[in-house]
Formats: sequence, structure tokens, C-alpha cells
Amino acid sequence: MRLLIDAQLPPAPCVWLHEKGHEAVHVVAMDMGGASDVAIAETALAQGAILISKDEDFQILHFQLGFSFLWLRCGNTTKAALFEWLDRRWDRIEALFDQGETMVEAR
Repeated sequence: MRLLIDAQLPPAPCVWLHEKGHEAVHVVAMDMGGASDVAIAETALAQGAILISKDEDFQILHFQLGFSFLWLRCGNTTKAALFEWLDRRWDRIEALFDQGETMVEAR
């Protein structure tokens, strides 16, 4: 999978996702750290990437623009806790996107 990590998350998940065999880039690495939500969503759509964010605003944009979106509902946490939380859910998340889902809300 191709993944785009929003600025609300640290860049560290890119390494974690690469280890899982995915292509992942953080918006800051693309010089989009201060970009609008619309610009980030349009970039995800143009690149065929799944946008990963904790930002609820992307849920609305998903329905308007049609990009793929993984909405993380884990709250504020440490990197280690985030990876543990993601690791428990990742197989199901991958399966849902593989089955054609375009938005997954991970709780």
C-alpha cells in the first residue's frame, strides 16, 4: 500500500510501515507540513495513497473528494503506545482496504 501520513502524527510511523512492506511518506518530508487539509487530501488522491490522520476534518473531505482515508481514533499517545495500538489493528486495517474500503475508522 501507498500511505501518506498527516502532520498530526510523527514521522516515525513511516519507518514502522516500511517494515511492514508499505510505501509511506510524511507530509513534512513533502514540504507540506503547513498545507491545508484540502491540499493534503488532493495529494493523497493524486498519488493513489491512503491518507492516515487523527484529524476528523478529513472524514468530511473523504466523502467530498474520494481519497482513501485511515482515521486513527487513538487519542494522544507516545510513539511506542501508538505502534502497539496500530500493531493490534493493522491486519484488519489492511484487509479492509484490500477488500475495497476507501475509509477505515480505527478505534
